[in-house]
Formats: sequence, C-alpha cells, structure tokens
Amino acid sequence: MWDSIHTFASQTISNMWRYKLRSFLTMFGIAWGVVSLVLLGGLCDGFREGQRTSMAQIGKDIVMVWGGRTELAAAGQPAGRFIRLRQSDVEAIRQQVSTVVGVSAEVKSFDLNVKSDHNSGRFLTLGVNPQYLELRNFPLGEGRMVRQEDLLQERRVAVLGAEVAKQLFPKHQAAIGSRIYVRDMPYLVVGTLSHKTQNSSYDGWDNDKILVPDSMLVKDAPSNRETRTAGLVQTIVYRPASVEQWALAQRQVRELLARNHNFDPLDDNAIHVWDTVESARQFAQIFNATEIFLSVIALITLVLGGVSVMNTMMMAVAERTNEIGLKKALGASRHRILAEFFGEGLVLALLSGLGGCLFVFGLAAAVNALPLPEMFSGIRLSNRTIGIVSASLMTVAVLSALPPAWRAAAMTPVEALRFER
Repeated sequence: MWDSIHTFASQTISNMWRYKLRSFLTMFGIAWGVVSLVLLGGLCDGFREGQRTSMAQIGKDIVMVWGGRTELAAAGQPAGRFIRLRQSDVEAIRQQVSTVVGVSAEVKSFDLNVKSDHNSGRFLTLGVNPQYLELRNFPLGEGRMVRQEDLLQERRVAVLGAEVAKQLFPKHQAAIGSRIYVRDMPYLVVGTLSHKTQNSSYDGWDNDKILVPDSMLVKDAPSNRETRTAGLVQTIVYRPASVEQWALAQRQVRELLARNHNFDPLDDNAIHVWDTVESARQFAQIFNATEIFLSVIALITLVLGGVSVMNTMMMAVAERTNEIGLKKALGASRHRILAEFFGEGLVLALLSGLGGCLFVFGLAAAVNALPLPEMFSGIRLSNRTIGIVSASLMTVAVLSALPPAWRAAAMTPVEALRFER
C-alpha cells in the first residue's frame, strides 16, 4: 500500500515539474502575441500622432487656395485663362460663406534683399495680419507678433524666423529692438520665431521667413505692380467651421470663386487647393488600414498562443487523470474539477498576457525617452489599444482554458482511476 502511495506521489511530482516546464514555454507564446498586438497598435498610434503634429506645424485644419488655369470654357470665356485671386475674394468668403470661420489673404515677396547692420541675405518675406496669424502656426520665441495697430498705424515692424535672425544678427547679437532694411526701407524688429521643425512646406521653411504687416509689404516691396494696384494675392487661407463641414466649405468657396472669376466650379484646374483636413483623413485611413492588417497578424499569433495553452492543459489533464479520479472518489464534485482546471488555464494565459504587457510598457518608456525622428511621436499606448488587447486576451484565455477543464470534469472516477498512460 505504501509503495503504491509512494509511486503515485512520485508520478504526481514528476508530472507537476513537466507541466511547469511546458507552462513556461507556453506562456512565451501568449506573451509574444500580446506584445505584438500592443506594440503594433502603439506604433501605429505613434505614427498617426506624429503625422498630426507635423501637419499642425503649418496650421490646424486649414485650407490653402491658389489660382490656376482653366481647362473648361464657361460664361462666354474660353479655356486656358489664368485665375488670379484678389483681396476682394477674401472679403467675399468672409461675408458669404458661413462654413468658414477664419480667412485671410497671403501676400509674399520671394528672394527679397534684406540687411542689418551686421549682415545681409535674401529671404522670403510674408505680409501678415492678425487673422492670418490665427490660421498659420508661427511659434513666437521672443518679443511679439505683428498686431492690428501695426497695420492701422502703418508701422514698419518685422518678426524674424529663427535662421534669419541667426544670419542677420550673428554671434548672439540682440535682434529685438534693432533695425533691418527691406529694399532699403527700415523695419524695427519686434520679435523672433522659435526654431521650428518641419518636414513639409508649400513655399519654404518658416525658419527662413520674415513676417511684416501685409499693408507695408504691398506698399514697400510688392511681388509685382498688380499686387499693389489691383489687390492681387498669392494665396487664400481659410479654416472650416468644423472638421465635419470641411467638404461643404470647400465646395462653397469654390462656387463663390467660380462666380467671381467666371469659371466652371467643376473645373479642377481653375484653382488649386491644399486641404490639410483632407490630407489628415487620407493619412488616417492609411494608418487605420495598416493597423488593422498588422493587428490581424498579431491576433493570429495570440490565438496560436491560446492553442498552445489549450494543448498544455490537455496534456496536464491526461497526466493527472489518476489524480482527477482520486479526487472524485474522495468526493470532489464535477463543478469543482471544472473550476480547478479552468482556473489553472485562465491564470496561465492571463499571467502570460500580463508579462507581455509589462514588457511593452517598459519598451515604450525606453523608446519614448530617446530622441524621436520626425513624423513619429513614440509608442503611444492608448486606452483603445489596451481595451482591444484586454478583450482579445480574455477571449483567448477563456476559450483555451475551457475545453481541457470540461474534459477533466467529464471524467468518471472509475474511468480515471483505471487510466494508464
């Protein structure tokens, strides 16, 4: 009798060690699946946020419109006409298009000769006003921006881009309060922009620009004579009232400009549009499709890890058949056996997933502490990603633990005690 008990105890201990070894190897499969799912979601969120931040460097939810050349005849006018936007178009949009909450003209002069008492250079000079500055993103470093009273009182003031300030005022000489000369006209420097990281632009880097009141640029250094006499502008910049109304706003602006300039609203080349809202949506669709594709692959890895957990528990049930029979013979109920094996499988899967999550959290903290490249804001572990991973892990854990537990609970004491491996 004692020999039988000793043999049974030895087999049980041996089975337990083999079960632990298999469990450890199985946990890696679940953990790797969780790591893949969380990491891919975090990376996609990081690139998505990086792209959104990059687009915001130009301006948040803005649309830029340039004049083009017609391809369709309209209103008795032949095709091939150049459409030249005017300041009057800006006023018409402001008064007649309710889906636009901010609009401004953009006037500029390229390659202007500008000099200080220390150095000189040729720069793109923007004529700005408070409405334009609300639409575009120019981070102020020191001093102040161009104000409405500067325009009303026709002050010659200037705000220098970071690289412009370095060139015109080398060796850390004070720029604010000094004078620069734009086509020999003196401008007082009232502010400097902080250095700005950009990976896209439609007319040059903002670090290399000079901002002056638009009325003074038109007066002192217009890009051509018609800019002063006919109110021509290079660009119209506006912001839709909401992201949901961006398409309606774009259509209404196009129709208004078509009426003002006698071109067909369906003529895509009559005016050119860069819509940052639409660009952001296109990028979001690309990232969403990529995230779904990669998440499916990671989910398959997680499911395979769950299958491994189920196989491990099935083997554990087979190896512990005599133990199950003995417990049932001593009065253990079917529900108790079911709960015991289900709990083991569930804990095995959940501990594996928790280990994978902790690894990703540590990896994300390490990566986010490093200098990050443009268009990537780090590994972002959003609540949405954590929720999806948690639901997937719990589903896989339950489905992998239930069949072995059900099999163990279904055994009868006689069959279990008579089982020989």
